[in-house]
Amino acid sequence: MTVPLGPGGPGGTPTGAGAEPAAKRQRDLEAWAGSVPDPELPVITLAELGVLRGVHETAPHGPVEVELTPTYTGCPAVEAMTTDIEQVLREHGVPEVTVRVVLAPPWSTDDISDEGRRKLAAHGIAPPRAGVAGGSASRGPIPLTLAIRCPNCGSTETTLISRFSSTACKALRRCESCREPFDHFKEV
Repeated sequence: MTVPLGPGGPGGTPTGAGAEPAAKRQRDLEAWAGSVPDPELPVITLAELGVLRGVHETAPHGPVEVELTPTYTGCPAVEAMTTDIEQVLREHGVPEVTVRVVLAPPWSTDDISDEGRRKLAAHGIAPPRAGVAGGSASRGPIPLTLAIRCPNCGSTETTLISRFSSTACKALRRCESCREPFDHFKEV
């Protein structure tokens, strides 16, 4: 059974006898694989980050193939994500797991879920602005401001300190109001 992930959940529903168990199994597989925390940003899951692109079971309770799109082509966390996905699925009785890296369509910060953005901000990381990257999930008009909002006090008076922070996908900024440094997840 092959059902791609999407913003509204599984992209299709099997029909006929056994459709409910198959649909539940698909939701379970997606939930288990999607629950893996990002190794570089453990406050959000791979599903919330939008890098989990598909979960495919080739036969009932058989081998599972997972499609993963890294945030960057050379993302050093892909190996850790792969290992973690394999481990969680095996813990839930999946006999064989293959994680495949897919680069098209490319990942965009627009793929981060609203819950993922909320969690980033709650943990002091300014989330990327939605719709700015022009990715597949762009939502609405592009903001007229280029200001980055401080996740601590909400001020838009921020200064770039370094284009790179603890990971290549984040920049280091400082708020001019509260003077606190913070990471900003860059738009890609």
